[in-house]
Amino acid sequence: MENFIRWLLGTEEAGVRVGGLLGKGGIERTINDLVWGVPAMVLILGTGVVLSVLCRFPQFTRLGYIFKNTIGKALRKGKTTAGSVSPFKAMCTALAASIGTGNIAGVSGAIAIGGPGAVFWMWVSALVGMCTKYAEVTLAVKYRERNAAGDWVGGPMYYIKNGLGRSWKWLAVLFALFGGLASFGIGNLTQINTIAGTINEAVAGFIPTTDRQKTLIALAVGVTCALVVLVVLVGGIRRIGDVCALLVPAMAAIYVIASLVVIAANARAIPAAFSAIFVGAFNPQAVAGGVGGVALRQVITKGVGRGIFSNEAGLGSAPIAHAASDVDDPVAQGIYGVFEVFMDTIVICTMTALVILLGVGVGSVPYGTEQGAELTIRGFQSFFGGPIPAVVVAVCLTLFALSTVLTWGLYGSRCFEFLFGSGAVRVYQFLFVCFAVVGAMIRLDLAWNIADTLNGLMAIPNLVGVLLLSPVVAKLTREHFARADRRQTMRGRR
Repeated sequence: MENFIRWLLGTEEAGVRVGGLLGKGGIERTINDLVWGVPAMVLILGTGVVLSVLCRFPQFTRLGYIFKNTIGKALRKGKTTAGSVSPFKAMCTALAASIGTGNIAGVSGAIAIGGPGAVFWMWVSALVGMCTKYAEVTLAVKYRERNAAGDWVGGPMYYIKNGLGRSWKWLAVLFALFGGLASFGIGNLTQINTIAGTINEAVAGFIPTTDRQKTLIALAVGVTCALVVLVVLVGGIRRIGDVCALLVPAMAAIYVIASLVVIAANARAIPAAFSAIFVGAFNPQAVAGGVGGVALRQVITKGVGRGIFSNEAGLGSAPIAHAASDVDDPVAQGIYGVFEVFMDTIVICTMTALVILLGVGVGSVPYGTEQGAELTIRGFQSFFGGPIPAVVVAVCLTLFALSTVLTWGLYGSRCFEFLFGSGAVRVYQFLFVCFAVVGAMIRLDLAWNIADTLNGLMAIPNLVGVLLLSPVVAKLTREHFARADRRQTMRGRR
């Protein structure tokens, strides 16, 4: 049975045969390269630039206002109406999806394959992605509707259908189809796979383990995660929001503090690390002995791709969670999207990159090889030593990834509900829970390539919808900040 599972999932020796078709350099990588080609990069970055211009760059000009009215209101309590959650819990739910393995294993993989310069392109995707996610969230609240259970539901499928009209419903269906399928990749396979791999790393730090024992540990992790996901998902948006509001601040604080310790201990090497990032962004051959022959296109695609995988700006996923927020003003919730991308990529991803580049060393990264969380663990071990860093990373990553799985379970169920009605939700949840077990055993490179491909496919109809509705976003933005400026003026006169 165990050998059959290994052959079926492409793990260990038997997986080599399957890998010839679906492995390194196989068909799924070819498809992935096509989906994430130059046209996709232009569409993703171009949408962010267009929205930034139309909305007058709120991610820069209104950053103080955004922080004051998002994280500044985080601790304020208030009652919410039926079928909704507080704006903060909606943000935590969305953050739970974006702060996941992309921040730890994704950054590690981007640096290993794309070199240090990939970090720069992650930043670029984040800076323009802030306005993209802002627009997505704003539109989600503007065009949301109530479902049969009385809950607020929204997201790209609803703002395409309700904002662009019935003639565009095919595009909404396309997004829901790709989004539902993507939830099994970005929101399940990669997350559970990385949890299993990282826990195996932690266990190996204390006791030697055989391949068979590693397989059994991975299977146990998959079953355990599946049970946790099942219990939370059946509780709906409110239970997911409660769990994420508890997990997200705690796990982010633990990871940021541990990262700052490693960064502070290697403070002298910080200028060299940033130099490698900026130089490698445009001339990868000049960094670390050529960075394993990495081409500039690969640096950009890995950086932008992993950046979007991490902060999800442009995918259309986060608006599904934000649509449940108990707010009346779409822009009031939209600004939470800016904060999300800032926290996810500019803060968490940058810290992971510095832990790797400072702790492992720019010249010691095994460029050209597929990497999961191993590089991040090595970065922490450079300061803490011993097996403890593997345990810390395993705990943080498990919390990160589990919260991501829970939120993507919600996203996928909303997509299936849009496509097939409320009766399909339970069927989807059953399949989603089963995939958690599969994710623990599948090969790392296969899981990431499937996730990247589905991410790109769901982003295309969403970005088309956002671009067509960009005048609506610009109008709502002007009206909101005009009111905010008048209130500020009135307070100044008192």
